[in-house]
Amino acid sequence: MPRRPRNFKLLPQEPVAAHVESLSHDGRGVAHVNGKAVFIEGALPGEQVLFTYVTQRKRYDEARVEKIIEPSPDRVEPRCAHFNLCGGCSLQHLAPEAQIAAKQQVLLDGLKHIGGVEPGVVLAPLTGPHWGYRRRARLGVKFVIKKDRLLIGFREKLSSLLADIDRCEVLHPAVGRLLPALRELIAGLEAYNCIPQIEVAAGDEATALVFRNLAPLGAADLEKLQAFGEAHGIQIYLQPAGPESVTLIWPEAATLSYRLPKYNLELFFTPADFVQINAEINRAMIERVLDLLNPQAHERVLDLFCGLGNFTLPLARHAAHVTGVEGEAKLVQRAQDNAQRNGIHNVEFHAADLSQDLSGQPWAKQRFDKILLDPPRTGALEVIKQLSTFDAARIVYVSCSPATLARDARELVACGYRLMSAGVADMFPHTTHVESIALFERCVY
Repeated sequence: MPRRPRNFKLLPQEPVAAHVESLSHDGRGVAHVNGKAVFIEGALPGEQVLFTYVTQRKRYDEARVEKIIEPSPDRVEPRCAHFNLCGGCSLQHLAPEAQIAAKQQVLLDGLKHIGGVEPGVVLAPLTGPHWGYRRRARLGVKFVIKKDRLLIGFREKLSSLLADIDRCEVLHPAVGRLLPALRELIAGLEAYNCIPQIEVAAGDEATALVFRNLAPLGAADLEKLQAFGEAHGIQIYLQPAGPESVTLIWPEAATLSYRLPKYNLELFFTPADFVQINAEINRAMIERVLDLLNPQAHERVLDLFCGLGNFTLPLARHAAHVTGVEGEAKLVQRAQDNAQRNGIHNVEFHAADLSQDLSGQPWAKQRFDKILLDPPRTGALEVIKQLSTFDAARIVYVSCSPATLARDARELVACGYRLMSAGVADMFPHTTHVESIALFERCVY
């Protein structure tokens, strides 16, 4: 029998009663037992529960619910049969209205405690579909010898193992209901153990699957993939190396796009491009951003981290001129193509690393009336330190991380701006992630 480590400690076996006080950033209930924090999987604020320990650490413990003694009025029955196992969603047991309220409170708490600021106005949350909304995803694929079964899906909760699921309720229906057929397809390939993941990308009219293949596929496997695509009306791509290697194998020609009817726009993208995963919330966010930024016909607008033109092109319908800047050259090209396809000529796009000194960039020597920031999760701290040169009267910040938005808000205030309003958009229902939007105006003394 292997010897236990010297500091090994047996976990208590008997269930422990606790009152759940709050919700953690990852969707677990937080309680305190003998003054020590316990993060309880499956528990909600206000509930009385019985839990069992999973891990005990020096500063906190982890546990899972065994029994709900007194449920929260916001507790609902999860739609997904795999909710207790799959880590793709963590909040399906919480009513959608309570989910977004909790996320908004996370934003407001972060602004106050991290940023040292509070918005003059709290914007009403933007909400949309709760199911079948996810048009981008990465599905893991693995053949498990012990189970003699090929698995497709997301990771298990708090684990690196793949969850064994047959259906996903939040994925675009064209794929969410197709997991058993996909499993059968890959299990029937000669190279079944050479495909570790599948990227999902859906537009308004078409859906694409990108199969990451670690080895070249034979003619028989290629034929099976193409037949699957034809049978289900799905574009099929292979990715033998990095994102630049993504190659269409069925049909002979294909495009992905989404429309923004209010602005008479159609934006095209590839399966490897970043697009917002929730189409309806994306349209609502664009409308809110334009309302807050309020571009006028004589104004010049700067769109930093512009991607493929998601905000840039709607802004161009209202402003005199819009400059979009993006770190990825391929997205800059996509933005230029989208502008040309839509007949928009009052825009220009540039590729630049926005974490570096921008003073040498020709576009950075210009003056802009208003600025839009839509950075990745890491935020926009470095570029914010350089914004004073543009002398913009108004800045709108779109963020996928309340913590980095709060940090950057502190810097914007230090640069002479005031936080006028802020709110959230439910881009990712049933997860702990949230999109936030904040308006800053230059202080006039």
